[in-house]
Amino acid sequence: MVVHRLSLEQARRIAVHAQWLDLPRPTDLVDVVERLTLLQIDPTAAIAPNADLVLWSRLGRAYDPADLVAALERDRTLVETVAYVRVPDDVPAAIAEVRETEPYPQMARWLAVNEPFRRDVLARLEAEGPLLSRDIPDTCVEPWPSTGWTNNRNVTKMLEALALRGDVAISGRQGRQRLFDLPERVHPPGRPRLTLDEAVRHRNARRLTALGIARSTGTVMPGEDPYVGDAGEPAEVEGVPGTWRVHPEYLELGGFRGRTALLSPFDRLIHDRVRAQQLFGFEYVLEMYKPKEKRRWGYFALPILHHDRLVGKLDARADRKAGTLVVDAVHEDVPFTKRVRADIDREIADLAAWLGVAVVRA
Repeated sequence: MVVHRLSLEQARRIAVHAQWLDLPRPTDLVDVVERLTLLQIDPTAAIAPNADLVLWSRLGRAYDPADLVAALERDRTLVETVAYVRVPDDVPAAIAEVRETEPYPQMARWLAVNEPFRRDVLARLEAEGPLLSRDIPDTCVEPWPSTGWTNNRNVTKMLEALALRGDVAISGRQGRQRLFDLPERVHPPGRPRLTLDEAVRHRNARRLTALGIARSTGTVMPGEDPYVGDAGEPAEVEGVPGTWRVHPEYLELGGFRGRTALLSPFDRLIHDRVRAQQLFGFEYVLEMYKPKEKRRWGYFALPILHHDRLVGKLDARADRKAGTLVVDAVHEDVPFTKRVRADIDREIADLAAWLGVAVVRA
């Protein structure tokens, strides 16, 4: 097979286009999740929750968080899984990978010991679901072993383990708390049960659609894998060692139309920090867990995309009570031109308008 030879600019533009961060903007929420393959759910809301920020970055002010809730709970055009939102067609493959590979040995052993507890949970959901975790009695044989925040959260751990394996499903939320039920009451009927090989091929192909260009394999990372196996076609990127995989449909983009975007720290364009460094020369660390005096960019700094370059970080926070978006700093990774600064200021103003607050410069 021919190895495609790409310039760094071509590689960056493919990555940006694949993530739907160029022009024209998409207009449909479900289409965006279909393209991105997932929305990561994270409770941090220094500005807005991650799923909402990612959708706003693509859809702009037209996006209403209530539309995401409706897609999940009323229309069932999207599905909440453990830590992610996905389209229904992607759920069987995610389940199959967990079922067939058992990636969490400690969890597998705990489930085996707690088989009576598992049966109790399923029986309670069948009789009374949907239920919050607190509505289900803890009948565990052996508590979940942890010294962290999950210590003795046995019902929650059981529900999440069963959800990862497709034995229960998340049917909605009551406030910020998840409701669990049997999957046949939540997911569309006729879901196929995939083999591991089918699941891996599906997941790799879908992931490459979302990323555009990615490595076949690499260091294992927490959460969703950023690698694509043998999906797509091989490519070399100017000045970057090694071989990549590229989605062939993105090789001929025509006239690339870039724009400015403020990204969530969990955005998939920059989630793989090694890829972001290699393709964009972009260094990023989420500093919310660092002491304030050791932060370079801020508690929840938003990466700034300008056309096909990642050019800086926005240190800002939303104060809902005061009705303000407080901009503490705009960090320049490269010197901003007047045009770049104006475009960034316009995007900050758009973010504030979407949040329904006023911009305040610290």
